[in-house]
Amino acid sequence: MKAQILPASAPESIRLAAETIRMGGLVAFPTETVYGLGCDALNPDAAAKVFEAKQRPQFDPLIVHIADRRQLDNVVRTLTSTAWQLIDQFWPGPLTLVLPKQPTIPDLVTAGLDTVAVRMPNHPVAQALIREAGTPIAAPSANPFGYVSPTTAQHVADGLGSAIDLILDGGPCPVGVESTIVSLIGPQAELLRPGSITLEQLSAFIGSLSRSSSVVDQPTAPGQLARHYATQTPVTILTSAKTRPTPPKNERAGLLIFSEASAADERFAAVEVLSTTGDLREAARHLFAALRRLDAQGLDRIYVEPCQEEGLGIAIMDRLRRCAAS
Repeated sequence: MKAQILPASAPESIRLAAETIRMGGLVAFPTETVYGLGCDALNPDAAAKVFEAKQRPQFDPLIVHIADRRQLDNVVRTLTSTAWQLIDQFWPGPLTLVLPKQPTIPDLVTAGLDTVAVRMPNHPVAQALIREAGTPIAAPSANPFGYVSPTTAQHVADGLGSAIDLILDGGPCPVGVESTIVSLIGPQAELLRPGSITLEQLSAFIGSLSRSSSVVDQPTAPGQLARHYATQTPVTILTSAKTRPTPPKNERAGLLIFSEASAADERFAAVEVLSTTGDLREAARHLFAALRRLDAQGLDRIYVEPCQEEGLGIAIMDRLRRCAAS
């Protein structure tokens, strides 16, 4: 049976979704980044359903979402002055902090780690759901594990519609890539996953950050595996935005670009333009939906134009490299 899709603008939808969370069910809901697959973060049985629905390995921790700073008492054991600086500046928003966890958070949610990834989403539907549920909500992206993240309710229905209870449709996600993740466990803040809150923005408030290895065997936060956010169609990242390959005659190829298409691009069976002006925020917003459209066309390969790796471009290229990894 397919999950029911309800308009998130209706108060009764929020009430039903919150009741589903409290009863140990699974609800997909929009955030400013991507759609999340939510459960009661304090209920280990509900968390197990998330891992089962996504076919997610249990060594990959979940992010706990809150709507009020007072909920931190049930989630986090201690908060440093650096944590408060980042909270004051960037919450609510697409910033996840890794902090020492309270025993109330089940080990399954944190993959057995003594730390928890927590954030306060800046989306009215997410905030309304968490408040109405009366509990922190643990939520990874609402898609089969490893596949391209969902930025619309239909994306969720296409991938997980028969495995979850309810989908709240709040329209397309305005940011389009997952949250920035910063660990505050060690002596220096560490960037674990780039996102729309950039390294430059973070450094302006707390000084320099270390950068984790791009690939780890034991994740301390989501999005650290070598292959992730991946299409079923093989992806090749071009060496330069200035040159386009000529696909082999026997290859149906797609093209993903950050600029206006040209006559030369007619060699490709399908072309997706992320931003005709090269605006990286617009490109990030469209990235996952464009990859999904190309992936649905039965192509042999998708070629991707790179963007400049600064600011939000770091996060975009991080997602593309993981998508292209074999």
